[in-house]
Amino acid sequence: MKSLKIALAVGSALLVLVSQAVAHGDEDHSSNPPAPTAVVQAATTSPQRLADGSLFVPKSVQRQLGLRTRLAQVRDVPASIELAGKVVASANAGGLVQSGQAGRVEAAGPSLPVLGQVVRKGEVLARLKPVVNSLERGASQSQIAEIDAQLAIAERKVLRYAQLQGALAQAAIDAAGLERDALRTRRRALHSGLNAAEALRAPISGVISASHVVAGQVVDAKEILFEVVDPSRLSVEALAYDPALTGGLAQASAAVPGGALDLAYVGTGRQLREQALVLLFRVQPGSAAVSVGQPVTVQASTARRVHGAALARTAVIKTASGESAVWVHTEAERFVQRKVTAEPLSATELVVTQGVGQGDRVVTDGAGLLAQVR
Repeated sequence: MKSLKIALAVGSALLVLVSQAVAHGDEDHSSNPPAPTAVVQAATTSPQRLADGSLFVPKSVQRQLGLRTRLAQVRDVPASIELAGKVVASANAGGLVQSGQAGRVEAAGPSLPVLGQVVRKGEVLARLKPVVNSLERGASQSQIAEIDAQLAIAERKVLRYAQLQGALAQAAIDAAGLERDALRTRRRALHSGLNAAEALRAPISGVISASHVVAGQVVDAKEILFEVVDPSRLSVEALAYDPALTGGLAQASAAVPGGALDLAYVGTGRQLREQALVLLFRVQPGSAAVSVGQPVTVQASTARRVHGAALARTAVIKTASGESAVWVHTEAERFVQRKVTAEPLSATELVVTQGVGQGDRVVTDGAGLLAQVR
C-alpha cells in the first residue's frame, strides 16, 4: 500500500514537469532583449510599396511630402496645338533711335542712357555731332567767308539808305533790309551745319532695352544706337506649319520661368516665314515678366473638342519605361499608379483622355516623390 502511494506521488511529479515543459516550449530564453516598441512603430509609419504595386503612405508622411490632390472632372475641353514662338515688341510699343547722318555720339546730360532706364517720349537721349572731312569743311568755311563779305556790304547799304530816308523810295529801303536778313540766315545755317549737334530723342515712352554706343563713338547714317521698349505692351509671334489647325483660335498661353503668359489671339499674316504662317498673340496684363526675343512654346486653343479630364502638368509623370502615368488617391493612406494618355491643354494643364475616371482623386503636387517610394 505504501509502495502504491509512493508510485502515485512520483507519477504526479512527472506529470507536472511534463506540463511545465510543454507550456514553456515556444518561449525564447536567450539573452537577446525584445525589440523596442519605437522600432516597431517606425516600421508601421514609413511609406512602403505593397505587393500589388500600390503605395501605403501614412498621413504624417503625406504632409511632409506636400501632397495635393484634385478631383478629376471628365468633360469636353478645347483641343490645343503647340507652336514655337518668340516674344516681340508691339508695333506701337517699341522704337529705334537711329543716326540720321554720320557723326560723333555725345552725351546729352551727365552720361548716356543705361539699360533699363525709364525714358519719356521726346526725351533727348544723346547728341550726334556731324563729322565732315577737311574738303567739306573747307568748302563750308569758304561759303561762310563769302557770305560775310556780302553781309558787310548789305549792312552798309542799309545804313546809307537809312540816312537817305525820304529821298529814296521806301521799297528800296525795305529791299536792302530783306537782303541783309537773308544773308544773316544763310550764315547761321552754314555755321550750324558745321558745329551744331543733332538731338537724338526717344520715339516712345518705355525703357532702354539695348544700347549700342559709347561716348565719342563715330557712327554712320541709319545705324541703330538705342532700342526702346514698353514692357507693358508686348506680343508673341508663333509659326504654324499646318494652316488647317489654326481655325477657331481664340486664346493661348505659354509657360515661362516664373509663371505663364496669358495670350490673346490677334491675327495671322498671309506671308510665309520659314515656310510657315505667322500668328500674332498679345500678352495680357498681369502675365509673367519676359524679355523681347525670348523663345516660348505657345499652347493655343482651337475649335476642336476632346473628351477628358483637365489636370495640372505636374500630375502626369513618366515611368521607367517612358509611359505617362498619374497617382490616384484611392484610400486615406493608399495610392495607386495608373497609366494614362495625355495631350497639352495650356501652359499649365494637360487633358487626360484615357486612364482617369470621373471623380478620381489625382495627385497634382508631389507625384514625382511618390514614384521614389520602394
